[in-house]
Amino acid sequence: MDKITDHRDFPAQFARTQRFSLGVPHDFTLSPDGSSVLYVRTRGPEDRVGCLWRLDSDGEHLVADPAALADPAGEVPPEELVRRERARQRATGIVGYAADAAVRVVAFALDGALWTADPAGGRPPRRHATAGPVLDPRPDPTGRRVAYLTGGALHVLDLATGADRALAVPEGDEVAYGAAEHVAAESMHRHRGYWWAPDGDRLLVARVDTAPVARWWIADQVDPTRRPRAMAYPAAGTANADVSLHILDARGVGGGTDAAGSDTAGSGGVNRAGRANGAGGSGGPAGSSGRTEVVWDRAAHEYLTAAAWDAHGPLLSVQSRDQRSVRVLAADPATGATRLLHEQRDPAWVQLVPGTPARTASGALVHTADEGGTRFLTVGGEPVTAEGLQIREVLSVDGESVLFTACDEPTEEHLWSYRPDGGATRLSSDPGLHTGRRAGGALLLASLTEHGRDIRVTGPGGELRVPCRAARPVVAPRVTWLRAGEHGIRTALLLPSWHRPGSGRLPVLLAPYGGPALRLAVRAATWPLAEAQWFAEEGFAVVVADGRGTPGRGPRWEKTVHKDTLGAPVEDQVTALHAAAAHCADLDLDRVAIRGWSFGGSLAAMAVLRRPEVFHAAISGAAPSDQRLYDTHWRERFLGHPDEDPEAYDRSSPIGLAAALERPLLLVHGLADDNVVAAHTLRLSEALLAAGRYHQVLPLSHATHGPSDPVMVEGLLRHQLVFLCDALNTPPRPSV
Repeated sequence: MDKITDHRDFPAQFARTQRFSLGVPHDFTLSPDGSSVLYVRTRGPEDRVGCLWRLDSDGEHLVADPAALADPAGEVPPEELVRRERARQRATGIVGYAADAAVRVVAFALDGALWTADPAGGRPPRRHATAGPVLDPRPDPTGRRVAYLTGGALHVLDLATGADRALAVPEGDEVAYGAAEHVAAESMHRHRGYWWAPDGDRLLVARVDTAPVARWWIADQVDPTRRPRAMAYPAAGTANADVSLHILDARGVGGGTDAAGSDTAGSGGVNRAGRANGAGGSGGPAGSSGRTEVVWDRAAHEYLTAAAWDAHGPLLSVQSRDQRSVRVLAADPATGATRLLHEQRDPAWVQLVPGTPARTASGALVHTADEGGTRFLTVGGEPVTAEGLQIREVLSVDGESVLFTACDEPTEEHLWSYRPDGGATRLSSDPGLHTGRRAGGALLLASLTEHGRDIRVTGPGGELRVPCRAARPVVAPRVTWLRAGEHGIRTALLLPSWHRPGSGRLPVLLAPYGGPALRLAVRAATWPLAEAQWFAEEGFAVVVADGRGTPGRGPRWEKTVHKDTLGAPVEDQVTALHAAAAHCADLDLDRVAIRGWSFGGSLAAMAVLRRPEVFHAAISGAAPSDQRLYDTHWRERFLGHPDEDPEAYDRSSPIGLAAALERPLLLVHGLADDNVVAAHTLRLSEALLAAGRYHQVLPLSHATHGPSDPVMVEGLLRHQLVFLCDALNTPPRPSV
């Protein structure tokens, strides 16, 4: 890594380290006795290749190294690239894995090939012949078999014999088994589409038929010779994929195929490319041998939001199209019949909480309940957490104990444990963002505080510290924490390290996200705050505020934005700005800009359109400007169905206000973005041109919703700085 000399090298460091994500351990799995932990991590702060590691009392061991395993002729399947985009995974090599219950068999995909490893056995990883390029391989809990996806089919490989059987074969090009559809992966926190039974003999498998969904086309505008890529994208108000659930017998009842794709028992086979040769057999309709459909009213509750198979049987959560009703159902694995365990209703929407529903060993349902301003953890239908503690995620259920994360202060997120005999107990202490895992009396606590990352396992055998190889930003955030206005909007003010009170007026840059997906004003050394400090070092006072609609402050706060997603957030940014100016008299309110990405981009555009007397310039990146072009589950959650309430979509789309633009505006968008497609920005630009309003558009070649090319990322940061200096008539800082 090149030597970093001063803050001016930050954009290059920021780009080379993938926003300081390279070298950070993730995807932790504790061994059942808690004596060791598995994880994925690149070797260093600029290495993009993920490796699989194991840490125990003897130190860190490299379990699988892609450099030693990769096939030069192999390549990542297109379906895997799409899955990574939905999961926001930017590294290469091994990006994830799955383990059996004993953590003796670990499966992972590498360039389309299936590999297994024994983390503690010391044997080299083993490659397995498969029917086609592999996605999402997962061992069964007993470690005898590995399921994987290829060409829309779900296969099971017997590790002892090498026998490979296709349990479900797609009946057409629009059908796929075992994968999450677009809205599930993008908007519901569900990135999986199949789940093993505890005994490893059966699976619960989603069948996704995208035939009803409109086809969109993502073209490579830089290379017009390349054919556009089709994708099934359910825009707001249009049809969703047809999703059903099926229980399949992994012991191969009904026949299957061998690894070469030959039809061994007359059931529709799968060729080497993973395409269906025909329907029937295990790929046939519900009720065929070895297959049972799980039955619920899919017309009334069309979204499958979560599923699992625990000791009590299959468990699923389904949601109505208007998202005001969520039902938790238990399924009979023999018949597919379901019974209602719990129903949650809300006049705005029912918030989906990752990790729910779940069940304890005794069968008590673990879920959440929104009452007033609090999102409670519930066990057996009863709230078990205190008022004001906002549940964020259920991480695991062990016996009758529940491990979860929650906020009682929105700038922090802590690790908690609930036990019936002791209630809810906080396991983390320092202000910051904390998560964890638990097994065999050991606790893994992964913390990101204002001092950096700390990941350690404590248990009966002592303490293990997981090595983190991430780079330290050349600029460290210097945050003054404020609470703005009557709502106590959590606000971070970052000033230049060289600035002294009264030494000069500072132009102001607001840098919010401001939406329902995440918070930026947190007491942790995050990359957005490091980026904000870089802008501060370049001469700006930077304000980062989480207004109404952001997570971590409870259901009442979140649902303030129902039917108007930008009105309150814009006003909250104004409130935060005035609070920062009241705290520091050097802020120049005649030179104020706002920048944001995704929801933050929409917020920035709307701010400069609605409040030009406050905001004098804006940068809007990858913004959903036409809300009718965004997906069903995300948009309809907040705005309803566009045919039923078109005014809500108009209120939340800056396009209708294009004629009001009187300040400099820079629009940025990746041309390969398949989440918020570039048409959003092009339509806003078209409206601005029609209104005779000058603006700038910066297209990013080959870039998706999160640009990752180092040259592009660095150049984009520097381009934004130049735009802001020009727009606010602010000379750039002289070179040191």
